[in-house]
Amino acid sequence: MQLVQLSDWLLDIAFVLYVLASIVFVVAMTGKNWAGRDPKQHELKYGRIAYWLALIGFIAQTGYVIFRWIAGGHSPTSNMFEFMAFLDYCIILAYLIIYRIYKLTVIGAFVLPLGVIMLAYSYVFPKEITPLIPALQSYWLHIHVTTAALGEGILAVGFAAGLMYLVRTVPQEAATKSTRWLEIVLAVVMMLVGFIGMESTFSRLDHKTVFELPKEQLNFQGEMEKMKVEYTLPAIVAPEGSKIIQAGPMTPLFTAPSWMEGKDAARKLNTMIWSVISGLVLYGGLRLILRKRLGAAMQPAVKDIDPELIDEISYRAISIGYPVFTLGALIFAMIWAEEAWGRFWGWDPKEVWALIVWLFYSAYLHLRLSRGWIGAKSAWMSVIGFVIILITLVVVNLVIAGLHSYAGV
Repeated sequence: MQLVQLSDWLLDIAFVLYVLASIVFVVAMTGKNWAGRDPKQHELKYGRIAYWLALIGFIAQTGYVIFRWIAGGHSPTSNMFEFMAFLDYCIILAYLIIYRIYKLTVIGAFVLPLGVIMLAYSYVFPKEITPLIPALQSYWLHIHVTTAALGEGILAVGFAAGLMYLVRTVPQEAATKSTRWLEIVLAVVMMLVGFIGMESTFSRLDHKTVFELPKEQLNFQGEMEKMKVEYTLPAIVAPEGSKIIQAGPMTPLFTAPSWMEGKDAARKLNTMIWSVISGLVLYGGLRLILRKRLGAAMQPAVKDIDPELIDEISYRAISIGYPVFTLGALIFAMIWAEEAWGRFWGWDPKEVWALIVWLFYSAYLHLRLSRGWIGAKSAWMSVIGFVIILITLVVVNLVIAGLHSYAGV
């Protein structure tokens, strides 16, 4: 128990340091034009401070990984909390390496906030260490999941650089198709942030809605009892055929469709609805405050950055992350699936979406290398590719049931 508490404290310390590093990175980029400041010296000074904050946070998170691994007896990737925290760890690792190569401060201003969002997302899920189910009791847990997370972490840097390229190069003087799509991408990120904020807030308020389902299950005493589902967020959608046994802050507006199977399907749909609502409200609020598109508000901070350098960083990150992801999410996954379930491929939702991610990045590399898709086209593909990864991590895990539903969502 002491090791678990120590690992939790180290992760909390890492989170605080990543938040501080993100703030300092933003100051490094936005404060260049302050009166009486040498822009280059200002960016260099605060960029170094932010880098060291991120590095110390990474060291603290390394301690979390080690102690959590020792306490649990397996790699800390067996549920959604552990996987998202480890994915964040891989994102920060990839950033630290890229920064040492290019010494470009603005990379941190885009990657560190992404790391903060991923780590904050992990806090939404239960943190308890639980015994591994039989399907996970394999050394392939360490190999498959950690490699897949590392590949996605490197691809996340490619996404951040691609987004940076678009913010830098998309003209903001008038509304165009490019500005609209860029705003849609930023709104999707706001939905993830909004979901984290909503879930964290209501979990602390403890205003749960509890439904009783018509189905039955065995309790710990071996007796049959009605199944129950708890909603942390206010209930917009209720499970089909259920009745409320503990009222929450609002009455459900409609019932989940009958084709949504599984005990938690309606709760997951409810979570997704709140994610969209909170994200749109957050995005709209920022638009009202800034009185301009988010892309236009961010553009001055990157106006002095060489677009070709950003494009190179995005491409190099994806060219490294792609084979790592291929090994972890496809090859190692299929070998483990054969051992655990007796087949290499079974069209499970998570398997299908991993294949979609792989095919998309395959197309990215093919079009870039053989068709000369560089610059804006390449940047859009790097951004869309990681949005697909986010769909896999959030939508597929929260809504669609499958063999990977043991992940604690």
